[in-house]
Amino acid sequence: MSRILNIAPLRSFVAVADCGGFQRAATALYLSQGAVSQHVRRLEAAIGRPLVQRQGRGSRFTADGEVLLRQARLILAAHDETLRGFGVEPEQTLVVGSTEHAAAQLLPELTAALAQTFPDWRVRFRIDRGAPLRSALADGRIDLALLLGRAEQPDARIVGELDLTWYSAPDWRWPPRDEPIPLVAFDAPCALRTRALDTLAAHGLPAEVGSEAAYLAGVQAAVQAGLGVGLMATLGQTPQGLVARDDLPVPQPLELSVWARRGLRSDVPDGAADALRRLLSATQGRPPSDAPVLAAQGAR
Repeated sequence: MSRILNIAPLRSFVAVADCGGFQRAATALYLSQGAVSQHVRRLEAAIGRPLVQRQGRGSRFTADGEVLLRQARLILAAHDETLRGFGVEPEQTLVVGSTEHAAAQLLPELTAALAQTFPDWRVRFRIDRGAPLRSALADGRIDLALLLGRAEQPDARIVGELDLTWYSAPDWRWPPRDEPIPLVAFDAPCALRTRALDTLAAHGLPAEVGSEAAYLAGVQAAVQAGLGVGLMATLGQTPQGLVARDDLPVPQPLELSVWARRGLRSDVPDGAADALRRLLSATQGRPPSDAPVLAAQGAR
């Protein structure tokens, strides 16, 4: 029987600890859950002792598992440092999730910025709504998420604010005084939808959501069709077929923040946040944000 501790099983074992379970570890490593389980069984066969025990619907490390976890981190660090000593970087993938408003104007520049910040990482993107991105982050299917609205996660990095603009079709006209303003909005829950309704209500302007869409293209199409006004974050670039409205109340900007999955090294979201701050300051003509990083420092 082999008594060798191979690198791949050790990486899976550490990922189970860092990601909080077998399924999340499998997602983060782009493996099947069965493959991660097989890796742990190989380690148990090599050690000759159980490393993980069932606990309710989940699992926990045994005392021997905790000892191996500490040693596995040292072994992997030495392995990777040895490769770097020969000029070889272990391949790493960074999966970034983004809402459409953040993606539409920022991703081309962000791709280049991340390539400079993390030259040895392969960067992939996932575009989705905020709620699915939060779920993907919790499950370990993405590493970082760019989200609009309040940074509810304690260690989220606030990178700046996105200015918001009202848009309509060129021939759209205000409704009669006794009728509500028709809004085109994203499906709830949505920070932009909430900000639009709150802004109009704060100025005593009745409004109702007359058209809804799940994605940005649908919102823009409905606005272009004259079905109502829409509030969007476009970084000053007017969508084709729409006109900006300066006769509606000016909304407060929305915060843009970077969220990180559990177990991700803190230098990764820190680097992405710094790149985004520089990008936003250049795009919106503002001085770089000095908003504090809310997370405790140190690799995780």
